[in-house]
Amino acid sequence: MNQPMLLLEEKIIALLNKLKDNHLQLQKLESEITAFKEQNQQLQEKYTQLQQENASLKVANSLLGSNESKANTKRKLNSLIKEVDQCLYQIAEL
Repeated sequence: MNQPMLLLEEKIIALLNKLKDNHLQLQKLESEITAFKEQNQQLQEKYTQLQQENASLKVANSLLGSNESKANTKRKLNSLIKEVDQCLYQIAEL
């Protein structure tokens, strides 16, 4: 009768050790998840910042870039100047 009790006690000890190991592994995984969430947040912020920088660089590049970009910009500016001149002419007639 003593043998089954010893066997049962050994199994209970093994299960308790396994439970402890699982608990430690769970804590480790939870801390990794927290670290990954923080890293993800930082990467999202960096991505947003890079998108804004990219948009600014596109604008600057269009002003300083190729002759085609310069020609486009010049046409847009000339068009705006003509509109302003027309508005001023209409105001002067009043």
